[in-house]
Formats: sequence, C-alpha cells, structure tokens
Amino acid sequence: MSHNKKMSLTTRIMLGMVLGVILGLLIQTILGDKPEVAIPLGLFDLPIKGFFVDGLFHIGGQIFIASLKMLVVPLVFISLVVGTCSLSDPKKLGRLGGKSILLYLSTTAIAITVAISLALLISPGGGVAIPTTATFDAQQAPTLAQVIIGMFPTNPINAMASGKMLQVIVFALLFGIAMALSGDAGKRCAKVFEDLNTVVLKLVTLLMNLAPYGVFCLMAKLFTTIEMDLIVELGKYFLVVVAALLIHAFVNYSIMLKVLTGLSPLTFLAKMKDACMFAFSTSSSSATMPVTLETATKKLGAHNSVASFTVPLGATINMDGTAIMQGVATVFIAQVFAVDLTLSDYLMVILTATLASVGTAGVPGVGLIMLAMVLNQVGLPVEGIAIIMGVDRLLDMTRTAVNVTGDCMVTCVVAKSEGELDIDVFNDADAAKDLEENMDLEKLSKKA
Repeated sequence: MSHNKKMSLTTRIMLGMVLGVILGLLIQTILGDKPEVAIPLGLFDLPIKGFFVDGLFHIGGQIFIASLKMLVVPLVFISLVVGTCSLSDPKKLGRLGGKSILLYLSTTAIAITVAISLALLISPGGGVAIPTTATFDAQQAPTLAQVIIGMFPTNPINAMASGKMLQVIVFALLFGIAMALSGDAGKRCAKVFEDLNTVVLKLVTLLMNLAPYGVFCLMAKLFTTIEMDLIVELGKYFLVVVAALLIHAFVNYSIMLKVLTGLSPLTFLAKMKDACMFAFSTSSSSATMPVTLETATKKLGAHNSVASFTVPLGATINMDGTAIMQGVATVFIAQVFAVDLTLSDYLMVILTATLASVGTAGVPGVGLIMLAMVLNQVGLPVEGIAIIMGVDRLLDMTRTAVNVTGDCMVTCVVAKSEGELDIDVFNDADAAKDLEENMDLEKLSKKA
C-alpha cells in the first residue's frame, strides 16, 4: 500500500496500459485460431477467452467507461450553470460561443488540410488490393438545420437521460442566465450549485483511482482481439494517419497557442499528459471530459466560467482527429479505386468535413458518418470505408487524445482573450503534477 501511494497516478496508468497490452498480445498468441483454449484446474477447465477476455477484461473495462460517462452530464450541467450565473456581463456568452466555434472550425480545417497534403505526398493507397467483400452501410447524416433545431430540448430531463450534450449545454446556459437575473432567489440557488459542484469534483477524484485497473482491462481486451495482420497490410495508411495526428498535436496546436496567447507550448503539452492518457485509453472525448475539465482549470489556469463552456462544446463539435482520418482516408480510397481527384475536389473535402463536424455533432458513429458524407461529396465509393475499418479502432484512440488536446488549447486561447486565464497557475510547475495531487479539493481551495 505504501508503495502504491508513492507511485504517481500517471505511472500507475502507464503501467496498467503496458501490462494490458502485453497480456492481450500474449493471450492472442496463445489462443491463435483456437478460441476454446482453456486452463485445466482439475475439477473443471477455465476458458481463457470466456473467463478473461469476455469476462473479467470486458466487465472491468466497461465499468470504468460507465463510471466516467456517469459523471459527464451532472459535471457539465452543474459546472456550466455555476460558470454562467457568475458572469457579470451576459454579452460574454456570445463572445465565448463565437470565439470557441470559430477556433474549433479553424483547427478542423487546418487538420484536414495537413492530412490531405501528407497523404498526397506519401500515397498510402498505392499497391493496396481491393477486398471483393468490402461493404459498408452508410447512415444518413442530419442536416445542419436539423442539428440547430435539435440543440433546443423539448424535455431537458430526457436530454440529460439520453446524453444529448448540445441540448444539455443550451439548457444549462439558459438556466444559469435565469439564475443570474433572479436576484436573491438566484443567489440562493447558486450556493446550492456551488456545493453540488464541489461534491461532483470529489466524486471525480474518487473514481480516478479506478483508472489504472480500467485502463489495464481495456488494453488487455483490445490487444487480445485486434487484428495485427491488418495493421501490417494497411501499414502505410496507418502510419500516415498517426504522423498527421502527431504533427497537428505537437506542431499546429503549439504554433496557434504561441501566436494567439504567447504561452509556452512545452508547458501546455507537459500538463496534457494525464488527459491524453485517459483519452487514449477510453477513445471517448465525452468519457474523458471530467479529466479534461480538471486539466483545463486546475493545471492550465482557465477560469471555470470559460472551461465549463469550451470543454463540453469541444467534446461535442471538435473533431480534429476525425478530420485527419477523413483527409487521409479520402486520398487512400481514391488511390485504391484509381480515382483522380482535382484540387476543387480536395477543397470540397476540406469544406464538407469542417462543416460536418458541427452538422453531425453528438451523432453516434459520427466519424464514419462524416467520412461517408465526404466520400459521397466527391464521388468516391462508400464501400471503401470497409477497407480501413479493421485498423480504425486503434487509430480512434490516438484521434481522441488529439481532440482532447485541441479542447484544452482552445480553452486556453479563449480564456486568455477574456482575461480569465491564471498565468501563474499555467506556468506553475507544481500544477503539472499528477491528477491525484491536483484534484485534492481542500488543498485547491486553500491555494485559491
């Protein structure tokens, strides 16, 4: 126990991730083409796949994901209400919304431009055989008008129960504004929400202790079932997507942060390690949102009134990682099917993917829906998606880490422009320590 306390949260999560990967690959090697392999225990045989892969690993991983998702709606709603009702200038909401959406769309456009350029340079689709069984059933994407109308909930409770984040955000904003304009009654409600916010953050702290075990289970199951031969076969495509993601995360975000705020990109990236690790292991911006909010406010110094707005919005509409996948996939599929795309086609891809990041916000399977829209726009066969789906699960993990990094970068830029960024906290080396040291609410309140 004493050794466990000394070991940092980041170290424990990394250890869980590495051990999970090793165990998963080991089990995959043992099972091979015989999923019925079992461990003889005398009175009965213990099936490896049934007990470990589909049992312990699956249950442990899903409990971890569920525990994180459980926090999303209450954390976003309560935090956003607290931040909104504390705003002295109602016009500030309009500025926050305008700046955030503009920045998120800009980063998405830059991301897909980099992806297409890199893919054209390397040509990942050269020499890849077309599988004769490649099929993909493209779902219909909602129009931008439908999404805008759907942002306003007819039943806020149902929106929270269904996890419709855009509706939750809109209702929380309206509720917070109403509280701010309600005089003494609003002040009494505000104190209740502030106490609720403290309790929810403490719950986040408690559930973070599950992280190393949850990550271990997720990685063990993933690498037991992942088809490594597909990664080798589509190696060029895989590497181009990863390279584009790394360039966007480390170069594009760093340049934007430095130019727009003057802050140190190295300090920013160093403080993103915990949030990125959670994002990588969960493959969900929504599930990572509690950690992203903590990182933005406690480590990067963004005021809660800004972070509680930009982070949930980013988790919903910021799809830089998905845009990169779409850019590379479009070039890849065009090369596989020997279709020549013109410059105007590529410009249309950039425009379609950028606008679709808002138009398909909150839709399940949004990445593939967006890609189907893009392919249809330039006349490429949607069946090409089936070729890349085999390696998409692993790439999705990296994409989510990039998306979360983008959420925090935009949060810093918007907070700095509004004078709501604590530079001392951002530059404080102690604030870059692990989440467990930064999420002690009593210590944080004393520091404040």
